[in-house]
Amino acid sequence: MSQTSALRTFQVDRAVVEIYLSKAEAGRAAALRASAILKTAIAKEGHARLIMATGNSQEDLIGALVEVRDLDWSSLEVFHMDEYINLPETHRGCLKRWMNTHFVEVVQPGKVNYLDGNASDLAAECHRYEQALRAAPITLCMLGIGENGHIAFNDPHVADFQDPLGIKRVGLDERCRKQQAGEGHFTDFASVPSEAVTLTCPILMSSENLICCVPEMRKAEAVKNALEGPVTTQCPGSVVRTHPRACIYLDTDSASLLKA
Repeated sequence: MSQTSALRTFQVDRAVVEIYLSKAEAGRAAALRASAILKTAIAKEGHARLIMATGNSQEDLIGALVEVRDLDWSSLEVFHMDEYINLPETHRGCLKRWMNTHFVEVVQPGKVNYLDGNASDLAAECHRYEQALRAAPITLCMLGIGENGHIAFNDPHVADFQDPLGIKRVGLDERCRKQQAGEGHFTDFASVPSEAVTLTCPILMSSENLICCVPEMRKAEAVKNALEGPVTTQCPGSVVRTHPRACIYLDTDSASLLKA
């Protein structure tokens, strides 16, 4: 994987922000950092634990990461961060299916933990998954920011930076559902599920390292709100900049509304 150079690097609160010419370059740079973090943890601890986002904005990051050949994938434990409720695993919008297709089946990590949105007892499933997550420190969380500012499925109306829960059932707002339909995983807005289970903001932020990859023009408004607005649940992604080891990767499109 070739090294790419940022057009601009700056800091917002505690987070480092890097802007690249293209979506592909931003994804490659994020993947380089992710692989270095995971390699260091495996060399030091013998294992690493990763929470990963899914979806179109993460394709370049994941596509570059799976090309890394000198990472001991067998020492990696993986979690995904959200899942629709009552969506068949065969559906192209299923986030477990996305993670399997783009990542798990390619590198075959040592352990994979799935959040089951079809569980008969969702409260019990959320508790089970939270216990697995909290069993040991999370080395790295790779996340994006949605068009409405969400992280995972913490849309503005359900996001809570002090949430006592690690995982919870949530309703998805209209803008979130429109994004999912627009990304091509569903035939139309009506077919996008209205509920999901998601890791909450505090458990995402508890990761030792954060990589936030947010490319494309459709994310420009959310990026501006996250980096130049207040830290608020009205733009849940704004909390990323309070993490001491966060790096945010943008392309020129997603950074186009920033003042600086």
